[in-house]
Amino acid sequence: MVAKNQTAVVVVGAQWGDEGKGKIVDWLCERADMVVRFQGGHNAGHTLVINGAVYKLSLLPSGVVRPGKISIIGNGVVVDPWALFKEIDTLRQQGVEITPDSLKIAENAALILPVHGIIDRARERAEGDQKIGTTGRGIGPAYEDKVARRAVRAADLLDDEVLHAKISRMLSHHNATLRGLGQPEFSLDDVLNPLLEIRPQLLPYLTPTWHLLNQAIKEEKKIVFEGAQGIMLDVDHGTYPYVTSSNTVAGQAAAGSGIGPRHLSYILGIAKAYTTRVGSGPFPTELTDAIGEQIGARGKEFGTVTGRKRRCGWFDAVMMRQALALSGVDGIALTKLDVLDGLSEVKICVGYELEGQKLDYLPASARQQAQLRPIYETWPGWRTPTESVRKLADLPPAALRYVERLQSLIDCKIAIISTSPERDDTILCQDPFDP
Repeated sequence: MVAKNQTAVVVVGAQWGDEGKGKIVDWLCERADMVVRFQGGHNAGHTLVINGAVYKLSLLPSGVVRPGKISIIGNGVVVDPWALFKEIDTLRQQGVEITPDSLKIAENAALILPVHGIIDRARERAEGDQKIGTTGRGIGPAYEDKVARRAVRAADLLDDEVLHAKISRMLSHHNATLRGLGQPEFSLDDVLNPLLEIRPQLLPYLTPTWHLLNQAIKEEKKIVFEGAQGIMLDVDHGTYPYVTSSNTVAGQAAAGSGIGPRHLSYILGIAKAYTTRVGSGPFPTELTDAIGEQIGARGKEFGTVTGRKRRCGWFDAVMMRQALALSGVDGIALTKLDVLDGLSEVKICVGYELEGQKLDYLPASARQQAQLRPIYETWPGWRTPTESVRKLADLPPAALRYVERLQSLIDCKIAIISTSPERDDTILCQDPFDP
């Protein structure tokens, strides 16, 4: 029997995304050899603050800012080549060196093409008030092409004949959609020429990343698998249809990178000390009052990618338990505890009420999700700041009791507490690399 690798940590958002995964992944990467993105596209947004410098990432793994680490974009990611190199250029201007030696892209990753963004935005406009709230960057249409087996994959850039045939097949579908939406159609050259132009830049980064990762596992390298969005945006298990277009649960780390699931040794879920979401969809604990505005202002709750204002609400322990079960989470990294500083009281959702019945789970029906009413516990707030605290014993007693209650309600160890965006403002309670 093959021994389980004890050094592969999966990091997933345990809410609706925007939980602060970037900082935690970056913090873990200090001891990692590799960091892998395994799903999503450039609709993700990770902000890193390192010694006062701010790095905004969308498609690149958070490990790229650390010298000497190998970053991998796995086959589960849909890759927009133009967005990728724009992001690389921005980071290079900030002094971050990115080369084909430090960044590897799966040769079997599907590409996002300009036609995908056009269709994405046109469909959202057509939906009006019923729109999903996508970023409009073509992620959904690119995943649709992937499962419909008409996608252009990175490796197709090596063969002009294959590239022509695939683009022609794709356009036979998409041009019909564009006609129906009243949009201009694409010619073969409209899609082909930009790809041929960017091809020399992209090809040096392509490699069979599954092979590289499996070799690294044999050599007992430390690997961080970085998810995008959050578990409750999973296309199967989230608040459908207000979800992303990929699987965001921890199990996708194996499928989206090309390794066996037995090699995933620790699942770390990231959760804010409160709850946020962007765009449309149900949100049982949403606050539309002054407290919600205060949390949003203090937490700087604006999307990294779109700049859209995030909706804010109290911590939802019911949703969290469900998310943790769906991903088999071993420990939680609790972020933004400091945002709650100064509130006279804080609330925790411990159950839902639906048509007079109490529920301890989030139902799958969109209609029922919209009708849920939260059942709260109220806890005293704390006046002493938690910002930049780095020891558990230094937390205000009321803040510590709040953390302990969250841990009890979600039935999962809180392994890490983040008290500011800065890399080192972190309290370690359990080491994911040595649990």
